Amino acid sequence: MRPALADTWPISLEVDLDPARRSLQVDAALHPTERDFRFLLHSSLSILSAEVDGKPMRVERAGGGARDALKAWRIRLPADGTLRLRYGGTLPALDARLDHREVLQGLPPMAAETGSYLPAGGAWYPRPADTFAYRVDVRVPGGQRVVVPGRLVEETVPPPNGQEGGTYRARFEFPHAADGIDLMAGPWVVREQVVARAGAEPLRLRTYFPPALDAEPDLADAYLRDSARYIAHYSERIGAYPFTEFSVVASPLPTGFGMPTLTYLGEQVLRLPFIRATSLGHEVLHNWWGNGVLVDYARGNWSEGLTTFMADYAYKEAQSDAAAREMRLGWLRDFAALPADAHQPLASFRSRTHGAAAAVGYGKASMVFVMLRDLIGAEAFDEGIRLFWAQNHFRIAGWAQLQAAFEQASDRALDDFFRQWLTVPGGAAVTIEQARFVAAGGEGRLQLSVRQSGPTHVLNLPVRLEADDGVETRWITASRAQETVELPVARVPRAVRLDPELRVWRRPEAAQLPPILRQWMLAPAPRLVVANEGDGAVRDAAQGLAERLFERPARWAGRDALKTPADGTLLVGTHAAVDAALAGAGLPPRPPTPGLRGGAQVWTLRTEAGTTLAVASARDAAELAALQRPLPHYGGQSWLVAEAGRVVDRGVWDAPGTAVPVRRD
Repeated sequence: MRPALADTWPISLEVDLDPARRSLQVDAALHPTERDFRFLLHSSLSILSAEVDGKPMRVERAGGGARDALKAWRIRLPADGTLRLRYGGTLPALDARLDHREVLQGLPPMAAETGSYLPAGGAWYPRPADTFAYRVDVRVPGGQRVVVPGRLVEETVPPPNGQEGGTYRARFEFPHAADGIDLMAGPWVVREQVVARAGAEPLRLRTYFPPALDAEPDLADAYLRDSARYIAHYSERIGAYPFTEFSVVASPLPTGFGMPTLTYLGEQVLRLPFIRATSLGHEVLHNWWGNGVLVDYARGNWSEGLTTFMADYAYKEAQSDAAAREMRLGWLRDFAALPADAHQPLASFRSRTHGAAAAVGYGKASMVFVMLRDLIGAEAFDEGIRLFWAQNHFRIAGWAQLQAAFEQASDRALDDFFRQWLTVPGGAAVTIEQARFVAAGGEGRLQLSVRQSGPTHVLNLPVRLEADDGVETRWITASRAQETVELPVARVPRAVRLDPELRVWRRPEAAQLPPILRQWMLAPAPRLVVANEGDGAVRDAAQGLAERLFERPARWAGRDALKTPADGTLLVGTHAAVDAALAGAGLPPRPPTPGLRGGAQVWTLRTEAGTTLAVASARDAAELAALQRPLPHYGGQSWLVAEAGRVVDRGVWDAPGTAVPVRRD
């Protein structure tokens, strides 16, 4: 017998899910914050009844939903009482063919025996408020398991010999402020490890893997060990882990989602070692940023940038200075690849729905934290992180609360810093146009002529002074379109380089920016040229590749277009046809790297006229078609080599930047 619906939770759900039939039946008890209660439900779900304290309530349509697949409803509620709502229907089938871009656009509730996903934004439950606590009781057939973010309070597992005919039951409670409810189900094998914590309840760690993945030697145990390691690390760095459990849940979709108490990762990538080395830590950290402190989305999403900075970027810093610089270069390259109309203020970033948003919300936001730490020092920065957590956990917070914590920790005003980096879109192009050494009164001074174009910023810029007997880094401030900055120097440098380590958000000079594939992904008017114009199979494979690579529809062009190439042009074909097309247009030939290795090669080049071209060359049409799935994941690369759709080598062209010689007067 199922427990009665709780009257004390803002929302309590009793869920019956049958993935094989895609059937969902829900009994909901709610305490909405508004008497004129308006809510959305997915169009696959029908309302069966609504009542308050046994009195039937009239349910009205409230116009169209936010999307065509949603329906808006309205119930006028009395002053007191619990709304009880029964609804259900047949969910859409889970489509495992969705790619990562389609997953990021938002998903409906979907069900299948291989895996079911009812996302928080999929309108499978009525939202009682903007944020709310919840309790969820779930029943699924015995061969299935269920996960809902929160504390696993009760669980009934049918005996192994009766799973097909039994029922699995679980209750989850989330007593803190949440902005949604996710539900996942699948035919998983569950592994568990309990970790003791000083002064706190034990921590329950779990993996939910399909049988084939669970059978991988030591894989589940490795995820449990690494989860415990990341939780311990961030608990020491920020504050105690805010929940009693953490689970790694395998998804049949290419997801990489962090939710309170769990991460939902695509089962195809869970085997890859770099997932445990980087992505897992990123998702664990989201239990502090985004799920422990909720995001004030109306004023901008700070969570992705802070999480990227403290996880992905921190791992690179621990690896080497060169690895950290490469990541900063990646952020600036992504930004430089954006068309001008895609420059949005950081305060406008909400979520990663496309590459342009990611370049700002992840890259620029992470660089803001790099610059802030350089400005106030590592000790004050770390204290600001701890203060922000202590003051805001389980609350909605925005950039203003972050600023307040860092001001308190550093004992300095940061209003100008945050206002500039949050509200000014784009970035300045900064150059040292001339460097002169002047000796006056027995003292040497270095005069730097600095120019900014684009939106003018107040920039703290590192400058490397290069002399025959060593190098020295100094910092200057530039705040005008054109100015001369003076530095006292004890010796005459041979040359100077502006921000060679790329620690400032700006538009780097071309000599620091090798062409990368993301420039084609984000091209405003991409063009497709097929070297094998008469080969139908190659044309079809090229069309599929262009649809996967470009975020906007590509225009077909003939081979003659290569003689006057425009940015955003992609040349596709078999090896011989590609080489002939390049030679016929007077373009640089196939580079020694990547050469003719593997079944397919992709590379970028910059023409003498300054335009850029991307080339995809393959042994045959099948190898071209096999590129379609991996290629969009390698936007940060200048070239790659693939075999049967698996990338076996990749890299970025060298771009050292410009050394400005120092004149001596």
